[in-house]
Order: sequence, then C-alpha cells, then structure tokens
Amino acid sequence: MQVKIYDTTLRDGTQAEDFSFSVEDKVRIALKLDDIGIHYIEGGWPGSNPKDAGFFREIGNYQLKQARIAAFGSTYHPSSTASSDLNLKALLEANTELVTIFGKSWTVHVKDALHTTPERNLQLISESIAFLRQQGKTVFYDAEHFFDGFRDDPEYALATVGRALDAGAECVILCDTNGGCLPSYIQSTIKTVKENFPGIQFGIHAHNDSDLAVANSLTAVEMGAVQVQGTINGMGERCGNADLCSIMANLCLKMGYACLTDENLKKLRQVSRFILELANVTPNRYRPFVGQSAFTHKGGVHISAVAKNPKTYEHIEPALVGNTRRFLVSDLSGRATIKQKAEEFGLELSKSDPVAMQVLEEIKELENQGFQFEAAEASFELLLNKAMGKSKKYFELVGFRVIDQKQSENKEPVAEATIQIRVGGQLEHTAALGKGPVNALDKALRKSLEKFYPELKDVELNDYKVRVLPYQPGTGAKVRVLIESTDGHDLWSTVGVSHDIIEASWQALADSYNFKMYKAEKAAAAKNP
Repeated sequence: MQVKIYDTTLRDGTQAEDFSFSVEDKVRIALKLDDIGIHYIEGGWPGSNPKDAGFFREIGNYQLKQARIAAFGSTYHPSSTASSDLNLKALLEANTELVTIFGKSWTVHVKDALHTTPERNLQLISESIAFLRQQGKTVFYDAEHFFDGFRDDPEYALATVGRALDAGAECVILCDTNGGCLPSYIQSTIKTVKENFPGIQFGIHAHNDSDLAVANSLTAVEMGAVQVQGTINGMGERCGNADLCSIMANLCLKMGYACLTDENLKKLRQVSRFILELANVTPNRYRPFVGQSAFTHKGGVHISAVAKNPKTYEHIEPALVGNTRRFLVSDLSGRATIKQKAEEFGLELSKSDPVAMQVLEEIKELENQGFQFEAAEASFELLLNKAMGKSKKYFELVGFRVIDQKQSENKEPVAEATIQIRVGGQLEHTAALGKGPVNALDKALRKSLEKFYPELKDVELNDYKVRVLPYQPGTGAKVRVLIESTDGHDLWSTVGVSHDIIEASWQALADSYNFKMYKAEKAAAAKNP
C-alpha cells in the first residue's frame, strides 16, 4: 500500500507566526525534502509575491531525484475569465508540470469572501481546472473548508467536488481548513463522498486547531486517501498544519504504508532540525518521534526497565526515525541510571558499585540545593569522574574580583574582572573588561588559561540562561545558570547554582573549560592508547 506525501512547508508552513524563508532557504529545503523521498513539494503561490516566483525560477535549475514541484493558486477571480486571470497566468509562468488550485466548498465563503453566487462558484472551479488541463497541466484540486461546508450544505459541497472531477482534476483534496473537526466526523463525511463518487482519488489537508490534524489525516488514509498534505514539524497558520513527521512515521511504522523507504525514514529527525534551523526557531523537544525528549527517560523505574528491554517504555526503536535514546540524571534517578550514564561516557560502573550510590546521593543533595543535571551532562560527567577518582584538576582558583561601574545615567556600565589562578604551581594574575560582569569574568579566565591550554581558543559560549529558583522570595533567591558551549564540533552544557549570580556563572564557566580540557585529553588518549 502506498500513500503519496504532499509537502506544503514552503507555502502553508511560512504562514506561521515568526517563520520566514529566503529563496535560497526554500531551495535548500526543497532539495532536502526530495532527498528523503517526498512525492510532491508545493513551492508557493507565484501570483502572490516575488519571492515565490523567484523560487520557481531557481528550482528549475536543479534535477530532483523524485519529487514533483507544485505551483499553488486559486480559481480565477469572479470578475475575470480563466484565460485572462492574472493568478492563473502566474501559475503557468511558474513552469511546473503540476498545479494545485483551491476553490470554495462552503457557501459561507462563497457569499462572504468571494461575494458571488453558488452557481458562479461552481463555474469558477470547473473552468479554472479545465483551462489548466488544456495547457497540459496535471491539476490537484484543494476543496477548501470542505468539511465545514459539508456540515452546512452537504449537497453543495459534494457538487463542488463533482465539478472538479468532471473538469479533469487528478486528485481532490478534502480540507479541514479551520482545523475544528473530529476524526469520527472526518470518517463519516468521507464515507458519503465515496458513496457519491465511487473510485474517487482523494487526499486530506488538515489544520491543527483542535490538536487533531495528525489523527484526522490518518483517519482519512484509513478511509482510502491516496495523498496526505502537511508540513514538516506541523508549522502553519494559527495552530499549524498536520505534522508530516508524525504522519510519515505512523504510516510507515504503524500502518504498513510505503510512503518513505526505511533508510529515508532514518533521516526524519535530521530534516526536522534542518528546517527549524533555517527558520531560526528553537525545536520543540517534546515533539513525538523527532523531539529531543521523544525517547528520553528520567524516572528510575523507567530507566531500569528500558535498560533491560526498551519495549517496556518505548513504542518504537528511536533509530528508525533518526533519533536516540537518552537517560537523564535527576533526583528521581536510581543506580541503574548512574550505570547507564557511566556507560555513555565510556566508564565501567556496576549497579552494586558503592560509587554509584555515592554519586546518586550527591546528585539528590545537589538537586535539593537547586542544581539540575538533565540539561548539564558535562557537569554530571565531571562529577562522576571525581567520584571515581579519575578527575584531574586543570587549574585552581585563587580568587577573583568583579567590578561593575556605572559612571553616569546616559552611559553603559563598565564591567571589569580581575582573577588569580594557579596552574601547575604557576600563578597567573589577569584582568579584562567585558559587556557585563559575567562576560568580563569569562574573558579574564580565558586570558589566564589559554597560554597553558591553547585548545580553549576554540571554545565559544553558545547560550547562557539564568533561572530564579523559587526557594526564597525577591532578590535573595538562588539562581541557576546554565551555559552551553561549543568548540565547533561538539556542544556541552554545564550548570551552577548560588545566591550570587556571578558565583553561579563562575561554577558553570569553570565546568565548561574543565570539560573541554578533559575531552581533549580523552581524545588524545584514544589516538595514542
């Protein structure tokens, strides 16, 4: 069994708030979608803006492996004719073999949006499709608001479908444009459509306003839909479109449909992250299948069971969709968690090892103070090494002083940090200015360490987060600082907690640089065992 996937990330997806792609971005996304085996890629609405028209010109320079590019537009304007309509002309100028147009299925839209008569709307549908077919185009017809239209006036909604089929539409896509339908209603409506049009080739286009777009899409497939429209990560207007990541994974792994090959399905998480990176949007870690937390385990009972048999708390093998299994360390952890994390770091530790209990008790005490190691695995690895007697002290802090001086109301504050550290018995005393006290402290520490550890020149602070902890009110509360660092190859996160934000930042900074040096030493040892 096969279902064709129709991706509208480049058109419907860009209607999401805070999402925007350049022409170059859209081309890169199209090539990535083609690479994983998407059947149809809707490039945009060439009649609506220059950017989409530019995409169709540019994508013509590429030889795609499988995907067919579709240009999107509407039926011609009621005051025009098919042959003179600028929108239909723009669709032809996009120079795609496949064209998707939408028309009105709901009398509310016919009267209030188009300001025309129901009969005239039927004429727009049939003549638009017929005109494009005469120009040699394959036409998909999106029956916009079909399910809402069917609820209000089933006879008219069915009549719009009949006109599209008679005019030569290869596939009619039934749209839940407002995203408010339940799966049971989708099912019963499609049943009526099939009874009226035996053998109809139909698809589904669902929005997610009731958080049911994926469920409604899969229901339509169970009812015989041959095409599913949606977007990667479910991006789209309002609450978004049906998420193709979840749809394709369910179709392939749960329902037995051949929409992607096994190898291409393994690229699913990579493609999901790639598109979000281009959109400069932070990934939703809790998204099914492709989210960072989709196969992440925190509870000690869960981790112990998954270590014995992953099926106990996982519905699929993570690698099938390009994801990985993760175990978090927290005050909910057990010794099995510590053992699993030690193995991830290449350290041997049994559950009965007293070190495991020592680390577990220390973690619980630190988390009681406000530390969290779920997103600071570098700090946890250093902690584990220390408990096992394998840690190395790369430098010793003698002391630091940070001054933040505001010289006048109209001038920015000036931050200066002075630091003393000892490396191998040698004392270093340096100072630095920075954009704020933490930046000044970071610069001073770097200046002190880089002469001893030149590899630190590659390290950049990638992200810096401060959270006020709820234990004490007001400015006397503790803060937790989470720092993400990178050396251009790897990312790692470290944590610090204190009543003093500079002290908490120092803890996280010190762990970050210690981890980089530890990592470099471990890599060197692996090369020269």
